[in-house]
This record gives sequence, C-alpha cells and structure tokens, in this order.
Amino acid sequence: MPAAPLEVVNLSAGYGPTRVIEDVSFSVAAGERLAVLGRNGMGKTSLFATIAGQTRRYGGEIRLAGSDVANQPSAARALSGIGYVPQTRDVFPSLTVEENLFVGLKSRPKSAVEEAYTMFPRLKERRTNLGSQLSGGEQQMLSTARTILGQPRVLLLDEPLEGLAPVICEELMAAFSRLAQSGDTTILLVEQRIQSALEFADRVMIMERGRIAWTGTPQALQQDHEVVDRLLGVGGLH
Repeated sequence: MPAAPLEVVNLSAGYGPTRVIEDVSFSVAAGERLAVLGRNGMGKTSLFATIAGQTRRYGGEIRLAGSDVANQPSAARALSGIGYVPQTRDVFPSLTVEENLFVGLKSRPKSAVEEAYTMFPRLKERRTNLGSQLSGGEQQMLSTARTILGQPRVLLLDEPLEGLAPVICEELMAAFSRLAQSGDTTILLVEQRIQSALEFADRVMIMERGRIAWTGTPQALQQDHEVVDRLLGVGGLH
C-alpha cells in the first residue's frame, strides 16, 4: 500500500525561541481535501509554513510520500512536491503575469503556461500586465496558478479568499474543486470563510493553541454546535 502523500508526526515548531506548533500529528490521503480551521493566532499559518520549510522545527517528522523532508530547505521541498500559496500571495510586482507564471514551471516547457490560462481565463486577459497592476483577486489567482503549474503532490492554500469579492471567491473555489477532482493533488486549506471551507473539504481539522483540538467530517462539525462555538466562535453556522 503506497504511503500517504503527507504525514506529519509529533511536529513542534515556531520562530526563534517561541514555540507555536506543539506535538501535531496527522496524515492526508491521496486526493483528499483537508480544511484546517481555528480562531486567529492558533497556529494554522505556522503549520503550513513549517510544512513548507519556513519556520524553526524543534522536533517531529514531515513525510512526503513516505520520505522525511523535515531537514530539507524550502526550495527542495517545493521540488519534492509541496506547493505553498501563502496569505501574502508573493507575486513578483515588476514581472508580467506571464513571466510570473514561467517562474512556477520549474523544468516544464513554457507552453504549459496555457494550463494556468485554462484555469483562470482572467489571467490570460492580463498576461502582459505587471504583477503590481493586478487587483487582489487577480494576484491570488496568479499566485495560485504559479504554484499549481509546478504540479505539486500536496498543495497548501493559506486563506486564499481573504479580502476578495464573492465572485472571485467562487472562481477560486471552483478551480480548487476541479484540481482536487483530478485525484493527483492533495489539498490542505486554511480559510476563515468557514462555510466555503466546509463545502470544499472531505475532512476538517481544528487547531487551538498550536495543537489539534478536533478532527472529523464537515457534516459532523456542522451538527456539533458546542465544538463550533468553543473552537471557532462562529455561532449560527449553517
């Protein structure tokens, strides 16, 4: 039986002397969609940054398809198959949309950039625009498409809908769903728009103070009002 695309074992990490993630263990199956929820400041972004190699790890393992990548630098993890779309989007402002996308291709031919335009036709319309000339939603599409062009086995999406108009959110979530349906990409999603996350996910993991406080299905969470109120504080979820 093949190893899960992503396994995290007894992971502790943080920034400098400050521990943010404490003894976190979970695994995600091939093609699975995992929503990582929790109040602000509970370690969700730090967890993703740690998996991507951007924090200080104090202990534990990060296994990608069975191989521990915890000692690899972030660039090597990206080449191994971890794709990370951070909250900050990180597009290159002085490069055009197309030049930004070329950066994500790794060793793939430039013609593969058409995959990004199929996913987000809006980017094709803007392909000669500089990154700095895009709206927030277009920057999110660009950051996401650039990462996906690298064909990651595991895709980490950190609050991709933050601050975006509803129509853009719908476009992004539809693209994520199509990607997940291919079965080739395992997707982990941190999102404050709880309902969007639950509609997307197969499974939910809630973090509290750097630890996993609850796991289960979206359906189970929606029916457990005590957990929703205690760990998410969004009463009236429906």
